[in-house]
Amino acid sequence: MNLFSRIGLGALVAAVSISTVYAQAVMQPTDPSAPKTRAQVRADLIEWLAAGYDPNDWVNYPENAQEAGRIVAQRRAERQGLAPTTVQ
Repeated sequence: MNLFSRIGLGALVAAVSISTVYAQAVMQPTDPSAPKTRAQVRADLIEWLAAGYDPNDWVNYPENAQEAGRIVAQRRAERQGLAPTTVQ
């Protein structure tokens, strides 16, 4: 193989690799019931904790979780550019 064919082969392999990575990134499942990765679960937990959820607060459990859920939903809607909802 001469130098130009090796360069062409390398460029072809790079293009295929990049297109494969791009296709996997674009084709992520949008189904909310699909399994989440560990990083996604951790990000969700951090978001809930930032919204005021305390997993150790058993006295105010249902209200604490529901309020944090409303805050998280509102923040996600605002990030996606949807109309903001009121937090009750």
